[in-house]
Amino acid sequence: SDRQAGQDGRTGESGEETSEFGQLGPVSHGPRLGIGMDSCVIPLRHGGLSLIQTTDFFYPLVEDPYMMGRIACANVLSDLYAMGITECDNMLMLLSISQKMNDKEREHVMPLMMRGFRDAAEEGGTSVTGGQTVMNPWIIVGGVATVVCQPNDFIMPDGAIPGDVLVLTKPLGTQVAVNAHQWMDIPEKWNKIKLVISKEEVEQAYQEAMLNMATLNRTAAALMHKFNAHAATDVTGFGILGHAQNLAKQQRNDVAFVIHNLPIIAKMAAISKAGGNLFGLLQGTSSETSGGLLICLPREQAARFCAEMKASRSSSLGQDGGIGDGQQAWIIGIVEKGNRCARIIDKPRIIEVPPSCS
Repeated sequence: SDRQAGQDGRTGESGEETSEFGQLGPVSHGPRLGIGMDSCVIPLRHGGLSLIQTTDFFYPLVEDPYMMGRIACANVLSDLYAMGITECDNMLMLLSISQKMNDKEREHVMPLMMRGFRDAAEEGGTSVTGGQTVMNPWIIVGGVATVVCQPNDFIMPDGAIPGDVLVLTKPLGTQVAVNAHQWMDIPEKWNKIKLVISKEEVEQAYQEAMLNMATLNRTAAALMHKFNAHAATDVTGFGILGHAQNLAKQQRNDVAFVIHNLPIIAKMAAISKAGGNLFGLLQGTSSETSGGLLICLPREQAARFCAEMKASRSSSLGQDGGIGDGQQAWIIGIVEKGNRCARIIDKPRIIEVPPSCS
């Protein structure tokens, strides 16, 4: 359906997307974050350690079961990476098998999905040790990620100051790309967008979106420490503006986030316009799935952060020199003095991001 991309639930929210961040306040043995946060942070009774945990799940949005497993795992881990955490101690997998599938379909699809999830977990330096599998009318895939951290292992998402800049580590437009790919087989939908894009370009955008969603945000998490990030979140179901607003509300200082640039997978902005402002992509409300990190960085560090992201090397998807090899990042806005809100300027600059696989 048109809402497939970006079905994003948050830790402790029982599937309700009401508020992403909720700070329960400091306790005597360290900071504590709970309902609505990317991850919950629970101070332990022993040795100044904290338990950090997150869960997420959604319905399939791409046709490749293996890639869907990878995307689901990357999406779960991204909540840890948004706090600058680069290690995960354990993962559980949550899987719902569709009752509508016959035995042959089930025996082919589900092992591929599980393998994709497991491979992404291993790429993140962890392993899947268990979980839960149930029968259901629909396929659902997700998981739980858990890590025990010392205080300097993670970055609380509340330290932005006026003068910081906003950096984004993956392009927007996954929801449009996934749906446009589906619309190639639906004449009444395809007729609305065929004047601005070819089927070959739709296929390229779909492949780019799929690869981006399956790429871990682990490199960005590591660089958050190196370049003194002040706050971050990952961009998923609320869209870039919704997540910027939620992050702004969390800040200790009186700040406002102003977004000037929107990096978007090539041609997706044109599709959005042709379809009558599809999903609110240019207004920042289009859902993303397993999107990039939105990071508040000191102005003098941001360009170097982006340069190191570009120079980073990863063996993502089992390809030496493949996707994840030189991940892009963009400076998209500024942090100024304000009342903990976020906005996109009236005419933001659209950065067309060409497919890396073309």
